[in-house]
Amino acid sequence: MATETQKLLAKHQKLIQSDGRKVISHVQREDGEWIQHTLMLEGMEVPFKFKRKKKYQSLKGARVNLIYYPETENVAGMEFEMMKVVRLKRT
Repeated sequence: MATETQKLLAKHQKLIQSDGRKVISHVQREDGEWIQHTLMLEGMEVPFKFKRKKKYQSLKGARVNLIYYPETENVAGMEFEMMKVVRLKRT
């Protein structure tokens, strides 16, 4: 029987799963009624972003499993690559 993660990855072809990645930076900032989280992972030069209703404990130095997809964000007329996190789990 397929796990929930396997079903999600099979249904959405652009999703990427990455396990055991080390968080080197975790920033949280308010964005209206949401909290915008930005992670930088060891060995990656692209930010990983997700939103939650509440603040999260700091993930700096932690190892995490992620499911995400690449996205482009336009800031001041310039395009920046980022990763949109669908699921995050601390290992």
